[in-house]
Amino acid sequence: MPKITFIESDGREHEIEAQTGASVMEMARAHNVPGLDADCGGGCSCGTCHVYVRPEWRTHIGEPNEFEVATLEFAVDVEANSRLSCQIKITDQLDGLVVTLPASQR
Repeated sequence: MPKITFIESDGREHEIEAQTGASVMEMARAHNVPGLDADCGGGCSCGTCHVYVRPEWRTHIGEPNEFEVATLEFAVDVEANSRLSCQIKITDQLDGLVVTLPASQR
């Protein structure tokens, strides 16, 4: 199983074993990772599963689609490496993925 590390804005880390085919958001919720609310349940409509993806992982997860880009426009503290974790599907190639949670989602 791929491992994903979530880093809270205060530096606390949560490494989880993730199920392939699920989304990063689903796995965060299943493992009670704090700071990732995902109010819409993965519908790409609320922005509360916002994460920062380290640059070295961008090619592995692909580019955001137009719906994700539009939803991110309403998120807080958006940066160039912002993504919605509900839109990142876990594959074996994402083993070791590290995402950071914005301070605004504490």
